[in-house]
Amino acid sequence: MKQSVIEFERPIAELESKLEELTELARRDKVDFSSEISNIKRKVKKMRRDIFLNLAPLQRAQLARHPMRPHTLDYIDHMTTDFLEMRGDRLFGNDKSIVGGFCNLESRTVMIIGQQKGRDTKENLARNFGMANPEGYRKAQRLMKLAEKFNRPIITLIDTKGAFPGKGAEERGQAEAIARSLLEMSRLTVPVVCVVIGEGGSGGALAIGVGNRVLMMEYSVYSVISPEGCAAILWKSADKAPEAAKALRMTAPDLLEFGIVDEVVKEPLGGAHKDFKAAASILRRALRRNLDELARMSPQELVRQRRKKFRKMGSFV
Repeated sequence: MKQSVIEFERPIAELESKLEELTELARRDKVDFSSEISNIKRKVKKMRRDIFLNLAPLQRAQLARHPMRPHTLDYIDHMTTDFLEMRGDRLFGNDKSIVGGFCNLESRTVMIIGQQKGRDTKENLARNFGMANPEGYRKAQRLMKLAEKFNRPIITLIDTKGAFPGKGAEERGQAEAIARSLLEMSRLTVPVVCVVIGEGGSGGALAIGVGNRVLMMEYSVYSVISPEGCAAILWKSADKAPEAAKALRMTAPDLLEFGIVDEVVKEPLGGAHKDFKAAASILRRALRRNLDELARMSPQELVRQRRKKFRKMGSFV
């Protein structure tokens, strides 16, 4: 797939294109362009650092949706071994927009569950653009209860615009499925760590987001509505999306400040889509540290801590 470029990344992409051309020319014609190549590399690194240190909230939202950003299966592939995908909710069918199963995270067996988007149109249609139907959330509930039965920690990876709003989803009880997920997650007796890896949209994200620890990747977003949707409602114009994104306070630093999330996980310079392996390695270390800390808590303490964490959200003194 051709590398997609967000508008604010374009100056970097143009320099990188020149770098590729010069490198190919040096290889093909056996000419020494090492000085010029080094100079362009330094410019690329400086430009990337300058741009990414000053991203606006809407630009962070655009990064969170980047089509080349690593998805759940990419993190599973780079972070874990022996992943065994488990399918179906035992009630209606298998929703491909949510994947999950047991795997090994270093020396620990965990249950990992996450929303999965596609890379191209065909895969996105198969994955329903990462928007789960009720059977997806019921599959997640089944896998969480299975993990609890075998006393295994649970990791959820959040990356969705929201729950699927189609007629069939409503007929099969979308609202009940999400509410049931919130209830079931609130009373799990094993450690639960949730990570927003891309878009965290509305109740569709929260449905697998009730954890003892909630982490966010550096350039992910988490909000009740998209900036474009908010702008359309409040200003009747998508042109106001930048203002909406700022007002929503949907970025990782904002949500850390509010106490909604517990930790911001750094990404490689330029975003996780620039280096899947490095992004997964950083996240793996964060997960290991949080799971080590939660492993010291009793089942009763885990339930109490999780419920207290979510009950205090929105309280002001």
